[in-house]
Amino acid sequence: METLTKIDLREVKKSYNEAAKRIHKRVVICAGTGCIANGALKVFEAFEKAVEEAGMTRFVELELNYHDDHKTIQLTGSGCQGFCAKGPLVNILPEETMYTKVKVEDVPEIVARSLANDEVIERLLYINPVDGSRSRGQTEIPFYKRQNRLVLGECGHVDPQSIREYIAHNGYLAAEKAFTEMKPEDVCQTILESGLRGRGGGGFPTGKKWQLTLQEQSEKKFVICNGDEGDPGAFMDRSLMEGNPHRILEGMMIAARAVGADEAYVYVRLEYPLAVSRMRKAIEDAMDAGVLGENIFDSGHDMYIHIMEGAGAFVCGEETALMASIEGKRGMPMPKPPFPAQKGLFGRPTVINNVETLAAVPLIIRNGPGWFNAFGTKSSKGTKTFALTGHVANTGLIEVPFGTTLREIVYNIGGGVTSDDGKITGDGFKAVQIGGPSGGCLTEEDLDLPLDYDNLIAKGAMVGSGGMVVMNKQSCMVQIARFFMNFTQSESCGKCVPCREGTKQMLSLLDEIIDGTATQDTFDLLEEVALVVKKASLCGLGKTAPSPVLSTIVKFRDEYMQHIHNKRCPTNNCKALACISIDPEKCIGCTACARKCPVGAISGEKKQVHFIDAEICTKCGVCHQVCKFDAVIGFN
Repeated sequence: METLTKIDLREVKKSYNEAAKRIHKRVVICAGTGCIANGALKVFEAFEKAVEEAGMTRFVELELNYHDDHKTIQLTGSGCQGFCAKGPLVNILPEETMYTKVKVEDVPEIVARSLANDEVIERLLYINPVDGSRSRGQTEIPFYKRQNRLVLGECGHVDPQSIREYIAHNGYLAAEKAFTEMKPEDVCQTILESGLRGRGGGGFPTGKKWQLTLQEQSEKKFVICNGDEGDPGAFMDRSLMEGNPHRILEGMMIAARAVGADEAYVYVRLEYPLAVSRMRKAIEDAMDAGVLGENIFDSGHDMYIHIMEGAGAFVCGEETALMASIEGKRGMPMPKPPFPAQKGLFGRPTVINNVETLAAVPLIIRNGPGWFNAFGTKSSKGTKTFALTGHVANTGLIEVPFGTTLREIVYNIGGGVTSDDGKITGDGFKAVQIGGPSGGCLTEEDLDLPLDYDNLIAKGAMVGSGGMVVMNKQSCMVQIARFFMNFTQSESCGKCVPCREGTKQMLSLLDEIIDGTATQDTFDLLEEVALVVKKASLCGLGKTAPSPVLSTIVKFRDEYMQHIHNKRCPTNNCKALACISIDPEKCIGCTACARKCPVGAISGEKKQVHFIDAEICTKCGVCHQVCKFDAVIGFN
């Protein structure tokens, strides 16, 4: 690829867009990790074969010198399109027809009807689970209509492996502007005026962080992109790296200009192989194009970006541990101050931002700070991506302005709460765990709370990196607390005693509550240890490790008390506390349960209602499995 100079960016954009006009149709297949796991690559291969057999001209990489527009098909993959519950997703452009859950056997029909004859295949369209209506494309589907996809705007639309297409969407123009038309102070001030705050959890003003790094005197400075996304159920940063890697590189370049750095690292966990691969290719293509390397944009400044693969330790999401890992040391946090802006990577001033924060930067430089802070609330500007998972109809990656309510996300974008069997239930909402292992629970009383940094902190939760797990009324909140505590305990680096020993003790106390051996003293000790860990731990991860426990204690104290005093789990999720019985209205006396019970806890005559002896029953679940009439109740 030829080296691109200042004028070349615009010429590439012009030539690419002119060539795109000659394409008859474009087929965009979601090739994010989720859709790939569901067979998207096989669907892609089936399209290649079917288009060729239909006699159509097929391009994967758009050829700029092609002039015959007769039935020319551009077939490309994309990053995550967000609607993970309905993948693999296939978009037909320019009609903007979206097909959901596409299988290999569907492809010949799509080619014959939708590509050759402009027909819409109704059975492959999205079906609204509430009213059964069908939606043709993203402009009609409620999941998309109610979002404001700014950072995610190009994810799912552009080919993440094409630098030309990124440039065609105004790519790298913001970086060019920062290096050739703006001083470092101007860049910092623009980001500060935008109100952008760190999207990794802390919410520190990004422009202020950059200013603090800029004012440090040093011959060498660094920029780090924190892509070590370790929260259970969170995949926002991964999807951005997979779906629009050049946007992240451009954000890093602008950050480097702002603080006076010429070298940067992308720290991404090893468990994200697709993100690593696409980020590496983006860097290579940017180097070949002259966007990275020596004297970029003829500005007299150099810029180099490296990929560093982490081993997957949750603690390496903490900035001092992350820097230690890059330096080849064990990833363990260090006391602050000094802060990274003062003494960071290799002892040099360093600015660290997470993936989503950096992905927003080019948009701000391109459109201005006023455009960005028109979204959001007074204290929290812009939009936030969330990984919406759990008991909700529409799971996936969403982006909404700060100030959006939980009700809007769960019921309108998410499509409503589901039962354990996947059916929508009107009154099934119980809670949302927001912010991952460092966050807390929101309940029904919080459904109309505008979500932003300050409101969530006031509720004992936090934005965090953006994990949002919806739970129905069949969920045991003690087990939810234990799940997150088990995660943080196993991920504790062990450097400080409060976190290392405190999380272990908290996990043991939760086990006692779930096993039915706890007393009131157990509960009191759990609360006391949680507060000690929160106050005395060395790093932010340790200080927030007790948050799910403290949050559930505040919001669901009665549920804890039922476990402890009544020896009963209200949801029957805790095996030791489950109340197993036989429904006399459903039992026909077939004796299948009695014959299979390994301890002889079931009695009853043939064709008569059977009974379970609670003192003998081990709650193994065999009776529930063999009963064909759903007569055994108490297992969830």
